[in-house]
Amino acid sequence: MRPLIVIPARFATSTSALRYSAVVTARALSAAVLAAGGEPLTVHPEGDVTRLSFADGVLLPGGGDLDPARYGQPTRSGEVYDVDTAQDEFDLALARWTLDTGRPLLAICRGLQVVNVALGGTLDQHMSGAHRHLVHGVRVEPGSRTAGLVGEKAEASCFHHQRLDRLGAGLRPVAWAEDGTVEAAELSDVDFLGVQWHPEDSAAEDPAQQALFDALVTAARPGSVCRKC
Repeated sequence: MRPLIVIPARFATSTSALRYSAVVTARALSAAVLAAGGEPLTVHPEGDVTRLSFADGVLLPGGGDLDPARYGQPTRSGEVYDVDTAQDEFDLALARWTLDTGRPLLAICRGLQVVNVALGGTLDQHMSGAHRHLVHGVRVEPGSRTAGLVGEKAEASCFHHQRLDRLGAGLRPVAWAEDGTVEAAELSDVDFLGVQWHPEDSAAEDPAQQALFDALVTAARPGSVCRKC
């Protein structure tokens, strides 16, 4: 059986094909999970996250910005965009629940920022030299799990204007852009990978990027997951 990989949908204000606002998942994300041997399952991002107890693994995707109030700050930049209270509440609750229950977790872009905030960290609300529509090299810590998947040097497809500031409890940075931006982080006591870039952008052509999805699905296979509930 294919492991079930839950992906919380993103609220979209309009979608021409559906004629109305929608909850959506990036096609490339679902395709990468499917290619890895998992079954991507988009879920509505509201309600009690414990209803997802059937999940074998979780993928927290990119999206709009977290409300700075979630990490104890006023909004200091006019560049903060697409804040949604329901989305924030669900994503933060899902991050905490996934880590608490020991399910494998891959966090991408906003997803990594959500995990950082869920663990008590903060964000740089608008970094100088935003990494938008940008592919750049990243240096990955030798011996890290991330390096074992993507190599010690990787090409990162980025679209973000925020980045990790103070790291949350237990998070260890393992990859950096040339300007010092943390591009990946790991936790030592749970099955977690977090990247600031978008591996789905090139996963279909780049085995190193697809390897991140492969690792999630492999860890989520029956018998591989050490759950606490």
